[in-house]
Parts: sequence; structure tokens; C-alpha cells
Amino acid sequence: MHLTPAILAAFTPTGKLRASINLGNPILANTDVSGQPGGVSVDLARELATTLGVELELVVFDAAGKSVQAVAAEEADIGFFAIDPLRGAEIAFTAPYVLIEGYYLVKDDSPLRTNAEVDRAGHRVVVGKGSAYDLYLSRTLAHAQILRAPTSPTVVETFLREGAEVAAGVKQQLQADAEKASGLRLLDQCFMVIRQAMGLPKSRGAEAAEFLRAFVEQRKASGFVAASLQRHGIQGASVAPAGADGEMLQK
Repeated sequence: MHLTPAILAAFTPTGKLRASINLGNPILANTDVSGQPGGVSVDLARELATTLGVELELVVFDAAGKSVQAVAAEEADIGFFAIDPLRGAEIAFTAPYVLIEGYYLVKDDSPLRTNAEVDRAGHRVVVGKGSAYDLYLSRTLAHAQILRAPTSPTVVETFLREGAEVAAGVKQQLQADAEKASGLRLLDQCFMVIRQAMGLPKSRGAEAAEFLRAFVEQRKASGFVAASLQRHGIQGASVAPAGADGEMLQK
């Protein structure tokens, strides 16, 4: 899609491209040894700024909910989020660029063996506040109680401290935390697949939204996203198919 002055202005009302970066999802972004943000979402933000020919400003948060709110409130111009209908009220999403699996974690001595056993009265499920897992499970769990940790990286810590029955989150984050604290295991299959997309405020208009959608499709097709995942050593995430729709899948 051709870059017009109107599209450029829609992305850069302050003269810079402000990208909301969530460090709460290690598959998408983290900090390097010098403390600087890096990851596939940062790479895409830089690539978009280069395409627009503008300076990039990273607006960094420790939780998905805060990152979403920054874009919804137009304190950032773009962001990187799991698509969710609630978020879609204020944010225009691209098709997904990465697929990420969500898993349940329990203690080794837990009687729970399958995902179907989780949603029962008396079970407490810990999620990161405002995360895609929080939004999804808030809609779909009918009997289990949801407990909210401040951020996704603190889910397992909260799970252990509260003596809860289940923790839910990004598979890789849960696996890493389980390795640090013995006596924990993942259930045997993912309960959902998150479709991770770029987004911008709906108020920026249809042309800007379409430009961003085309940008994501081109970077998937060119191998840019795959190369970024490989460069950052990301395991367990896959590049979304071309033109994939923006809905989340339950498994």
C-alpha cells in the first residue's frame, strides 16, 4: 500500500512513531544484557519506523493490559497484542504475525491431568491481570475462580504463594518458571492458541489500519518475522499463515 502524507500523519501525530512494548511476554519482547528492549515486536516496530521514515520511540510496559491501554488512550501509536474482542472495541488489529500456545500448569501431586478438569468449582486459576489469558478465561470458565497476578511473569510466584490449583499463561514462561521451582508440571496440551497481532487506535482511520495490515503480511511473506524469531532464539512460537484471520483458537 502506498504511503501517503495522510497515512504518515495518522501514525505519527507527535512526529515520532511511538510503539507500545510489553515485556510481560518473553516470546515477543525482553531486555538484553544492557537492559535495552529487544525481540520480534521491537524488530517489527523498528522496521515500521524505517518504512515510514521516522524516528522510533519505545514505550515499555511490564504487562499486557498496560500496553493495550497506552494504545487505546493514544499514548502510543502502535502496539503488539493478542487479539481479543474486548480490546477490539478501541484497537484496529492486523492479521496475526505469530501464534503462541497457552498452557495450564499444576503441582506434580495435583489430580488434574487434562484441560477439561480445570473448570470445576473450588479450583483457582492464576492469570496475569489484563493478559489475553485473563480476558479469554474470564469469558469461558464457568465454575473455576480466577485469581489475577500483577503481571504474566509473576503468575507462578502468585500461584505458589496463594496455594492455587492452576496457573495459566504462555507455555515458555510457565516452563521457565517450573524449572526454577521444583514439583511443577504442565498439562499435556494447550488450552488455546493466541494470535498475536499489531494494532493501532481505531481513531487513526481505515487507511492507516490497512497500511499496517499490509505491512504485517509483507513481513511474514518475506521471512522477516521468521528470521527475527530465530535470531532471538524463540522456541514454541510459529509464524502465522498468510492472511490468517484475527480470531483466537481454543483447543
